[in-house]
Amino acid sequence: MERHFEEEFDRIKHKILTMGSLVEDQIRNAMTALVERDEALAQRVIENDRNVNALDVEIDEMSLDALVRYQPVAKDLRFVTTAMKISSELERMSDLAENICERSIELSEEPQLKPYIDIPHMAERARIMVKESLDAFVKMDSALARKVIQDDDFVDILTEQLFRELLSFMMENPKTISRAIRLSFISKYIERIADHATNVAELVVYMVEGKIIRHTIPPQAI
Repeated sequence: MERHFEEEFDRIKHKILTMGSLVEDQIRNAMTALVERDEALAQRVIENDRNVNALDVEIDEMSLDALVRYQPVAKDLRFVTTAMKISSELERMSDLAENICERSIELSEEPQLKPYIDIPHMAERARIMVKESLDAFVKMDSALARKVIQDDDFVDILTEQLFRELLSFMMENPKTISRAIRLSFISKYIERIADHATNVAELVVYMVEGKIIRHTIPPQAI
């Protein structure tokens, strides 16, 4: 029974990694669609969200089945419940990539407001946070998970800087308002992706150490 239990855990872990890889692609392609004003690619990202949704459902079903069949306890129970929550966080990240593409399609109908430098940089940092949080999950590495939590500050700072820059555009020229607002939305979507990666990292700390650290410890104290 123990061997079957471990095989089932490995299957769940593999599905999580597959879903995470798809989400990373969603983030990467959403940025490419924005920068290159590629409406066709943006539409593909929107359509591919259903593949992420399907994996979310599949992981939930596998995890519930494992709970019923094997009735895990302690660390094994934390693994299964964490996997279910991580799949939910990844599904929301894909939704946010879809939102980015919706705004990108709208922006492609107007002249570009500014060079896209900060936003792709933010998105890449958020994508790396997603990857590292999943690496921490697979390796059961709470130290790496805590690093991801700290990295969220960088994305937050860039979001605030970009908002101030976009605000100055709107104040100087009201004709830029619609474009600036859409770019502000995109930066907030990226910030939320980083937040979800942080949530995954916090779940990993719980899985490995049995400590619930969300909402309880200031980032500098983690």
